[in-house]
Amino acid sequence: MDWLEITLIGLLSGVLGTGSGGVAILFWRRPSDRFMGTVLGFSAGIMLSIVFLELVEEGLEVGGLAPALTGLAVGLVIFWLLDNFLPHRHFFSAERPNGSYLKKGLLIAAGIALHNFPEGLAIGAGYTASPSVGLTLAILITVHNLPEGIAVAMPLHYAGSSALRVLGITALAGTPMGLGALFGALIGGISPSVLSLSLGFAGGAMLYIVCDEMIPDAYQVGGAHLPILGISLGVILGVVLTAWL
Repeated sequence: MDWLEITLIGLLSGVLGTGSGGVAILFWRRPSDRFMGTVLGFSAGIMLSIVFLELVEEGLEVGGLAPALTGLAVGLVIFWLLDNFLPHRHFFSAERPNGSYLKKGLLIAAGIALHNFPEGLAIGAGYTASPSVGLTLAILITVHNLPEGIAVAMPLHYAGSSALRVLGITALAGTPMGLGALFGALIGGISPSVLSLSLGFAGGAMLYIVCDEMIPDAYQVGGAHLPILGISLGVILGVVLTAWL
């Protein structure tokens, strides 16, 4: 599979995932907080399964311990720095949106667009390592992106944005996955060590996003018990699809 096909798969995965969240809000209007906490936990569970069952495992297999762990550490550190120095909003802020819903939606969209690059990188590097790994990642990440699209679409919808604008912005937030997939496919093909480093980096970046944003936000929105149900179901789905595909 060439780099153009991999780029298109990454782009499609991102746009379909976040765009579906925009569609859901237009038809559903207002999901309950408990439901959203559960779904966000489910999404985090899928991400955890991707990190440990696909990215880290494949990185160890193709390049060994040193490059895989180096990439993991670099991914964690870089996203910690980005989180501290770039303005953005969590999926569901502790502040209920009393100000501009439009501004909140756009800030969340920018943050999710930033998060989608390493997810695309994972798909690109995954396809370079093995078509089955890349396919599994593309499917799981598409499902994972649905609640991210909902997080973008909710404040935009409350701001009175048109349906076309809501769909356009949610879909646009997924487009960096195409760039990430291209980058992953190109650098992953240089050598086994670089491929292992790329897989580890994507895993570290995604692990930071899960632990710093998704799981805390799931508990903040969903309460004490439902998010762990969502996390568990997400991990189970990730395990099943990884074994099946």
